[in-house]
Amino acid sequence: MRSTTTPPLAQRIRTALTAAVVAAVPTLMAVPTAHADNIVYPAALQDSFYSAPDDLASRQPGDVLAARVVPPPLGFPGTDAVQLKFRSTDSSGDPIAAVTTVLSPRDAAPGRPLVSYQAIINSLGLECAPSNALYASSLIDGIRESPGLLIAIQRGWSVAVPDHLGPNSAYGAAKVGGQITLDGIRAAQRHSALGLADSPVGIAGYSGGGMATAMAAALAPTYAPELNIVGSAYGGVPMNIGAMAHELGASAHPAFGLAMAAALGLEREYPERMPVSDQLNDRGRALRDRIANACTNDILLSGAGMSMADVADAATGLSLLESSSVRGVLDENSVEFVPTVPNAPVYEWHSPTDALIPLQSIDTTLRRYCEAGVPVRSELVPSPDHITAAVIGLPGALDFLDARFAGAAPTSNC
Repeated sequence: MRSTTTPPLAQRIRTALTAAVVAAVPTLMAVPTAHADNIVYPAALQDSFYSAPDDLASRQPGDVLAARVVPPPLGFPGTDAVQLKFRSTDSSGDPIAAVTTVLSPRDAAPGRPLVSYQAIINSLGLECAPSNALYASSLIDGIRESPGLLIAIQRGWSVAVPDHLGPNSAYGAAKVGGQITLDGIRAAQRHSALGLADSPVGIAGYSGGGMATAMAAALAPTYAPELNIVGSAYGGVPMNIGAMAHELGASAHPAFGLAMAAALGLEREYPERMPVSDQLNDRGRALRDRIANACTNDILLSGAGMSMADVADAATGLSLLESSSVRGVLDENSVEFVPTVPNAPVYEWHSPTDALIPLQSIDTTLRRYCEAGVPVRSELVPSPDHITAAVIGLPGALDFLDARFAGAAPTSNC
């Protein structure tokens, strides 16, 4: 059975997060446009810290390639911050350079808990990634989960926030997001100045960040078996992105922009297997160019009320999603179809009336975990929609991780 009660935690979390998430009303802002006949990649950041070194292929996943101390983000008093560039692996098995930002209590004790928090990044632009967005001048452009991250730091934990969409801002590519998450943890533990080498590790995230988190949890036993992950907590996860694509693209939908962005992000990650741009009509190419470097709000606003039929070649439509190549990519990036299961307890939450994500896929995935012996606690939170469920469920996620760090036996409602 699932509990329908809200997990206990300080009321200030809910108040702060509600203001942060719900009050962040999308505003239309000008974004750079891209002009290309085929795949449009994001504009490069004008910061050499993000560039890949020449010897990247000779390094091991999780190796630290560069480190820099940065000021704490606005609203994070008493916090030390460092950014790490590290070696990771893309969806094809090739080496890539990725970045994580590690926030720690000032003068923190060695061996403190480490949480990798995968932020909600519904974007195609590199400037929208956490290593930049944490330093945005407004909450609309920043990390909306920042109040929750601050609470975690005040508990004495270090929080690593990876740029989990990778160097191509491959929105929708959960596999590379999971691998970057795990390699970011490796990097944080290998950077001796942080004192995290022997720390217990938790991972957490919501929505798209939850997708990277759930994928990391499922891949950990084979991709990073040495990590001491004591638990994963994630909510509002699109466990089956193929089913979600059909739901958002079949007819006019207010969140169609997210489906379009995910298709373009996957095309960047799988250029030979996801021929999205080749199937777009003039309106679709215009939308692609409009959002090629956009963050969440512009993506949502630009695609609102559209459907696949509006942007795809008349002969293609939804049939693009049925090709064996595209179907394989979607399945590879859907946690529901990952054969391995987490090797640590899982906490999951979502709204029972969430119309954005395929709820049946959550049940199917968690049932498989339960049957494999994974301790799973799933919470149906009293929320009418996807966004407010993030606010209501986060306190329970932090309580769950706190109990894992304390060594308490996990409870399950499988």
